[in-house]
Amino acid sequence: MASAETPGFELPLLLFAGFRSLIDQLHAELAEQGHPDVRPAYGFAMQAIGPDGATASELGRRLGISKQAAGKTADRLEKLGYVERADDPDDARRKLLRLTDRGVDALTRSAAIFDDLRAQWAESLGADRLRDLESGLRAMVPGNSFRLDVPGWFGTSP
Repeated sequence: MASAETPGFELPLLLFAGFRSLIDQLHAELAEQGHPDVRPAYGFAMQAIGPDGATASELGRRLGISKQAAGKTADRLEKLGYVERADDPDDARRKLLRLTDRGVDALTRSAAIFDDLRAQWAESLGADRLRDLESGLRAMVPGNSFRLDVPGWFGTSP
């Protein structure tokens, strides 16, 4: 039950606002570092493609979106130079999406920027409070899973 001071609906709004703040700051910095076209959905897609690549169908499943939406996202990422299509060595009928050097660079820079943003939060909140916040959130996440299907969860496609 929520306390009299804090209505229950504020918790998800604060969590979302914190998430949005971090993502907006990340993308502003990515733009400064040479990746102005990267959008949050593209970051999720590149994470879902990962180092081993993925087919459009696999990308759709990993993101919780249709194969068609995944294909459109892949087309856009390819046009921007973040992914390429390659023959699947295990099945000549399939094409794999693979990160290009530009895609890997965007993800590497994102990781470094997130580290910097976390350090800013630690400075503002205090390192102990931030560790407690992270620990508490981990305890509340079912199975401590980090799912990438945010676009599908929001009912939109990237």
